[in-house]
Amino acid sequence: MASGFPELWDTRGFSRGLDAAFNGLVATWGETLEALFMPVLRLLGLMEKGLQALPWWLVALALAALAWHAARNWRTVAVVLALTLALGLIGVWDAAMATIALMLMATALSILAGIPIGVLMSRVDRLRVAALPVLDIMQTMPIFVYLIPFVMLFGPGKIPALLATIVFAIPPVIRLTDLGIRQVDPEIVEASRAFGASPGQQLWTVQVPLALPAIMAGVNQTTMMALSMVVIASMIGAGGLGYQVLQGIQRLEVSRGLLAGLGIVFLAIIFDRIAQSYGRRMQKSLKLES
Repeated sequence: MASGFPELWDTRGFSRGLDAAFNGLVATWGETLEALFMPVLRLLGLMEKGLQALPWWLVALALAALAWHAARNWRTVAVVLALTLALGLIGVWDAAMATIALMLMATALSILAGIPIGVLMSRVDRLRVAALPVLDIMQTMPIFVYLIPFVMLFGPGKIPALLATIVFAIPPVIRLTDLGIRQVDPEIVEASRAFGASPGQQLWTVQVPLALPAIMAGVNQTTMMALSMVVIASMIGAGGLGYQVLQGIQRLEVSRGLLAGLGIVFLAIIFDRIAQSYGRRMQKSLKLES
């Protein structure tokens, strides 16, 4: 006789109902959602082809210029330039450009959606209470679970990979935007109110600028989490360096997986150095360094 946990509710019935409901959603809205996201897919394709079509030296100079703008430090520029050139030397340049396109698109969409949500959370306590458990679930749920509904809706390809990456990467920028605004010195906010600033002016001219270092830390974490998704996203058609790693696994080619893995590490260091340097320079400019 079985001695398992008693079945207190009909899990099989719930599963069948949930699957049927989602299948109905796919049948009803699948084509509409696919058409809605088609401009995003085209933009992503243009970014990928554009980066791959640019001369390698122009991409290297652009990243070096971005590093200089962020850090104002020649050592950081030299590291970024050396790692960018290393992407070509190890033979993963085109795949790296495809990965950069997906990462930049996912990061940009995460920032565009995440910062307003974080600002709203900082202003509405009830929304924060409701949103924090959802963000916890988004960060702890196995990533493969995200892929199932998106693949059902859009089929294998770049759009489900992009959406799954956004869901996984967006929580840090939301959390740190909310936290940064809440940690602004209340006396500074009160002083702006005493000078006649409206709530909107207090937010955009005082709180958000002073919270920028925390917001930039959230952007940095979101960028790194988006980059960490490239291997898993490659399983549903994202391409790029993640696909090279996946091919290395499927074909048992250590060299292919190792070189693609090194390319992902190089990209992570490049964008981490740029984002961190920009955040530190912003802290100095705002005199917020401890």
